[in-house]
Amino acid sequence: GPWELKKAPFYPALHRMQKRGWIQSEWGLSESNRRAKYYELTALGRAQLKTEVQSWSHLVDAISLVLKSNLAEG
Repeated sequence: GPWELKKAPFYPALHRMQKRGWIQSEWGLSESNRRAKYYELTALGRAQLKTEVQSWSHLVDAISLVLKSNLAEG
């Protein structure tokens, strides 16, 4: 479901992702009838997310191998 960003540090990251075409935004009304900006992944953004998840998975696998190796030696 939707969630509200209350911290400003997110905005530069959102701007970069929007500039790269990974997300799109539109203005609407929140549940409390306040003006709010809503962000959504684009097709390009979903492809990038898939790439990032695969990279993260490879990193986790590599760390797991190192830890298992160290446990086996120790």
